[in-house]
Amino acid sequence: MSARFTFLIALPLLTALLAPADARAQTAPDSVTVSLTVTSGGNPISAAEVRVESRSWRTDPAGRADLRLLPGRHRLNVSAEALEPASVAINTHRDTTITVALAPAEDEHEHEAEELEAVIVTATRSEQRIEDAPVRVEVLAREEVEEKMMMTPGDVSMMLNETSGLRVQTTSPSLGGANVRVQGLRGRYTQVLSDGLPLYGGQSGSLGLLQIPPMDLGQVEVIKGAASALYGASALGGVVNLVSRRPADDRELLLNATTLGGADAVLWSSGALSGRWGYTFLGGAHGQRTADVDGDRWADLPSYARGVVRPRLFWDDGQGRSLFVTVGATAEDRNGGGEIPGGARFAEELRTRRADAGLVARWLTGGALLNVRASAMGQRHDHRFGEVRERDRHATWFGEGSAAWTRGAHTLVVGAALQREAYAARDVPGFDYTFAIPSLFAQDDWHPAEWLGVTASGRVDRHSEYGTFVSPRVSALVRPGAGWNVRASAGGGYYAPTPFTEETEAIGLAPLRPLEGLKAERARGASLDVGRTLGDLELNASVFGSVVDDALQLVVPELTTDLGLVNVPGETRTWGTEALLRYHREPWHVTATHTYVRATEPQFRTSERRTVPLTPRHQSGLVAMWEAEGRGRLGLELYYTGLQSLEDNPYRDQSRPYLVVGMLAERTIGRARVFVNGENLLDARQTRWQPLVLPARSAERRWTTDAWAPLEGRVINAGVRLSW
Repeated sequence: MSARFTFLIALPLLTALLAPADARAQTAPDSVTVSLTVTSGGNPISAAEVRVESRSWRTDPAGRADLRLLPGRHRLNVSAEALEPASVAINTHRDTTITVALAPAEDEHEHEAEELEAVIVTATRSEQRIEDAPVRVEVLAREEVEEKMMMTPGDVSMMLNETSGLRVQTTSPSLGGANVRVQGLRGRYTQVLSDGLPLYGGQSGSLGLLQIPPMDLGQVEVIKGAASALYGASALGGVVNLVSRRPADDRELLLNATTLGGADAVLWSSGALSGRWGYTFLGGAHGQRTADVDGDRWADLPSYARGVVRPRLFWDDGQGRSLFVTVGATAEDRNGGGEIPGGARFAEELRTRRADAGLVARWLTGGALLNVRASAMGQRHDHRFGEVRERDRHATWFGEGSAAWTRGAHTLVVGAALQREAYAARDVPGFDYTFAIPSLFAQDDWHPAEWLGVTASGRVDRHSEYGTFVSPRVSALVRPGAGWNVRASAGGGYYAPTPFTEETEAIGLAPLRPLEGLKAERARGASLDVGRTLGDLELNASVFGSVVDDALQLVVPELTTDLGLVNVPGETRTWGTEALLRYHREPWHVTATHTYVRATEPQFRTSERRTVPLTPRHQSGLVAMWEAEGRGRLGLELYYTGLQSLEDNPYRDQSRPYLVVGMLAERTIGRARVFVNGENLLDARQTRWQPLVLPARSAERRWTTDAWAPLEGRVINAGVRLSW
């Protein structure tokens, strides 16, 4: 790490620590009380909601609420029924009295839209409004989650795949496994979290996305680029944080069926258990029949039967103390494969059993906000590749403690974490591992003015197998006025190798020789984002780039005596641009996106470089939605995927570009919402342009090519959502 980069990381921290004594003395109180009165037309407003970051209060019959806060800067978001919401910024180091006057709402729909703008992001550790965060965080709000939930109620893959800069890449065509690539980087570098916890493991695996129902998600937060400074080794490429819905005393049942033999039944329930306790519950049953769309006697859609349960408990005393507890269990049986050349059958099967538990506790004490997070996950697999059987166990244990406090214009976070990853194979020797990774981390959010914010993060990991790593990240936000905002970010990180890559997800571990002599992959990256808001129109443009040193590659027998994973010397270089346009004026919502990616990597034992396979140069999307509260919605989606370089494909060296068109219609009838969704209406399908099954088994022990386009083709699904 260069001296200049170290200086940029250390500057905000040193500014806070070396502040004059009189400035530090102003923060002596452990907390301050803000006595807030909410009025309208001179009259007190009772039951008005007051939100500060992730906490909320209700005003009493006199329109008052006493807020106990840490000294420093806060933003108060105040809302009440039939009144325009208000947002007030304060900077206080002593007890304060404030009155907020709300104006009558001119239009009900405008009032609702204003309330939705106060989005709080949690993936950056210091919870804050999305527009105030120097780290760029893209948020899929609940409304977008609901739209995708009607398209694929059983998993979050489509929701993420249709997010700018993300691509859900199929890793195992036979079983439908997939992972998330962020801005062209391999899917193994993406960390998937649930409420900030690694409930799906430190490395989620290709089937994790296909086993997460979206019904209980409140929002999805995405951080692109190296985020190891925030979440360690598995976040080298970025973070996807799935934030759960909070209790709201409602129940919902979703029933869905598809034209290809899929079916879903999902139950959601939430409510209050007492004055401070609340609960949510998710239960789902999902199934799919084997679908051979092109008639080649090979499954284009594998069959599966899956059950999911997830209860959650919430406790909040309204005075800065809260507790969140979650447990979950998933059981799935999945079958794919089919007939290979010569008429023999090659079956692939996977049995998954997974359980997890986690908690997040927070409380104010001694002028600091203490935060404890912990989780445990265990899963078993029984995998068959033809006649080869691979049974294994994965386990992840995680614990973290941190403290946050405000000092002038700084919000400081310091903490320590310990994560343990274990893998044990029953049938394939030589791949077992147990990693212990203790960590120390610090973060400083510095907001010296309304138009400027800087976040500096640093993390030190001591990996039991690969050594010590320092992961820095610096982000800055500048708001020059007139609706403009500029964000810049730079950081670095590492990835600790395991046997699990996109290639081994498809072939298993039996064809590989045991891992030997590997070293951690290292990366550095930067991005620049420029955005502007013009009334109902939001514009954003980004430039990004990253370099990964010594990336892992699967070496095929032509180059060595056996299949193996090796570090390839040299740099994997990725750079590109993103463009985003959003238009919101009730009842219309329009989003247009474009992503351009150039990614190249060195080839093993040669000096030549190649384009990273399965990385589209261009991806574009257009979504238009008409929505009327209490009536329904109509939507149209267009997604274009450009050319991709292909590897080990005897039919073609380059993919075809394709267009996916979808339409959604929902009608509200009392407590029921009936929906019909058409996906891929033009029937863009890989097997229209080439066979999926290879003429002979490949050097990598595969019977199929990579999946570079949809395999299932046109699908229609319909269902009903019942709320009470």
